[in-house]
Amino acid sequence: MSLSPVKKLVLETVWMFGKPVKPMEVAAEIGLSFPTVMMHMIGLTKMGYLETFGKGYYTITKKGREALGLPEIDHQKAEHILAYVPVEKAFYFYADIGKPLGIFASSLSDFCEKIQKIDTVSIEFHLYRGDFEAWFNGLGDAELAKKVALIRERKLSGEDLRRKLYEIVKSHCEELAKLKRRPSIALK
Repeated sequence: MSLSPVKKLVLETVWMFGKPVKPMEVAAEIGLSFPTVMMHMIGLTKMGYLETFGKGYYTITKKGREALGLPEIDHQKAEHILAYVPVEKAFYFYADIGKPLGIFASSLSDFCEKIQKIDTVSIEFHLYRGDFEAWFNGLGDAELAKKVALIRERKLSGEDLRRKLYEIVKSHCEELAKLKRRPSIALK
């Protein structure tokens, strides 16, 4: 079944939060009215793409993840994504073409820490060139690459961009760390 553009936006937004979320938070994030978002979230729940989680919270289901084209991540994949990479595969931060900052990230966790301190000019430079997505894909993390692509579509900048990027990467690292510790579960 094909999703309308608004239903897809609502589903992507719930997924982007990476945790159970209230419809009011989704509405605020995407700039739609609460009744509109609530109606779509109820519809997505009936379709099996969302499920209720506690009182008033929603989370994405395996079917919802599949509708967005997200791969399943198991223990081994999580371990691979979180591993340190050789220095030649690290992410090197630049302010612009030919202007390296002399700062690099050698793992996803390291990237998460560095993004808090790096100049926002560098963050914007890399985001709008697609560099973050390319590096995340190189780590084998298509899901995080897709989340970053959605951030780019929202045209954030400055500290708002830094905050959103940090939140998404940190939340994703935490989810992967849980999978890494418990081999019997998978991010579906």
